[in-house]
Amino acid sequence: MLCLSTWQRFVPVALLLAATALLLNGRDRNELLPAHEELSSFPVHVGQLKGRDFELSSDELEVLGPGQFLLREYAGSASEPPLSLFIAFFPSQRSGDTIHSPKNCIPGSGWIPITSGRIPLQRADGSIISINRYVIGKGNDRDLVFYWYQAHGRVTPSEGWAKYFLVKDAIELNRTDGALIRVVVPVEGGDEGAAQAEGLQFIRQILPLLDSSIPR
Repeated sequence: MLCLSTWQRFVPVALLLAATALLLNGRDRNELLPAHEELSSFPVHVGQLKGRDFELSSDELEVLGPGQFLLREYAGSASEPPLSLFIAFFPSQRSGDTIHSPKNCIPGSGWIPITSGRIPLQRADGSIISINRYVIGKGNDRDLVFYWYQAHGRVTPSEGWAKYFLVKDAIELNRTDGALIRVVVPVEGGDEGAAQAEGLQFIRQILPLLDSSIPR
């Protein structure tokens, strides 16, 4: 019974991924991507925090595929542990290079997922969104990770729903652009509550700024 249930869950996902590949590769119209700013122009100062850019390796860029990427650490001072912001924006996903969950990269980098879930967050306009929240560990170190998928003003924590909307928007809007946003906060002294408060405050500050680089 367990095997049958697993198979029944797998078939719709497999069919959706196959349909996604056929649709995205089969439609060759030029996409209608609105004007937007490069990720390199994303604000270096967010509140009281100042950012410092890091380059991705050639291997990382090869895995990510064609797109625009930002990896930046923000801190209030040189003595404070920085939080990390990673943005991957794909102007088009028709070539088959679609966005994947950052959880796929965690085991390979030596970090182990400890807990995972989702958390609601209120935007400046009063609307409520849901984002992923999980704790990872390496030895005695702990990090709190938040991430979500964003496209055309829509935010979702689900990779499956992100792919569904990718197909829907490809048909209705002739657009397959989208982004993954990840924020990592170090857990100091085992205080997850303080790390979460810091991370959510930062996310609330950057959400209105993302629209300039990730067009609605």
